[in-house]
Amino acid sequence: MRLTIVGCSGSYPGPDSTASCYLLEAEHEGRTWRILLDLGNGALGQLHRYADPLEIDAVLVSHLHADHCLDLCGYYVMRKYHPTGPQPRIPVWGPAGTADRMARAYDLPLDPGMNEEFAFHDWSSRSSDAPVVIGPFTVEPRQVVHPVTAYSLRVSAGGRTLVYSGDTGPCDALDEAATGADLLLAEASFESGADNPPDLHLTGADCGRTASRAGVGRLVLTHVPPWHDPAVAEAEARGEWSGPVELARAGATYEI
Repeated sequence: MRLTIVGCSGSYPGPDSTASCYLLEAEHEGRTWRILLDLGNGALGQLHRYADPLEIDAVLVSHLHADHCLDLCGYYVMRKYHPTGPQPRIPVWGPAGTADRMARAYDLPLDPGMNEEFAFHDWSSRSSDAPVVIGPFTVEPRQVVHPVTAYSLRVSAGGRTLVYSGDTGPCDALDEAATGADLLLAEASFESGADNPPDLHLTGADCGRTASRAGVGRLVLTHVPPWHDPAVAEAEARGEWSGPVELARAGATYEI
């Protein structure tokens, strides 16, 4: 499984990166399967650098804040009006209300909204918390703490596992989701010592503690807002965990 950082800026696109978007690729049944974890504002344009957007098999949305989902609007336009013709529907998994949220974002009537381009599915609608299977990928969402309904995503393929925190404050659910992951992609939006609201974001130190408790193989810090120095998040994480730590950057790839 290969991870490519399409966008990693927190809260809004920054000077060096678009907002959140992560491309996962894996071989299966004679071809490369591709899924996106989030598609935040600005990310669709950068995705062209790393993959043909028309060859994406599914989009997995962690939550419905703009920096994680808003470029579904441009993706809708691309799939609906492409010169080669309307493209086949692809699955979009997200929190309850994703279809209506995206229709409103593009000022569409709720019916049909974007339902002719995307097959929307709610994480909460799965029976008995069954995982979602997309080609070689097995996806296990787990609700975490944030002002809106938000999920961490545990994605496995070929015997390897990546866990994406999404946006969350420290919580047992994230620790459980991350347990034994080969790579933990964790947001580090806050700095320790600041007057940080609870149940909103992680600090670099929180990320390090989560990695330690979960016993992950590697920690990659992401979603650092442009107003913060990413080196601070990295130093905080290293102070709490002795394993491999690095900062996400646009265009970086990881073989998992």
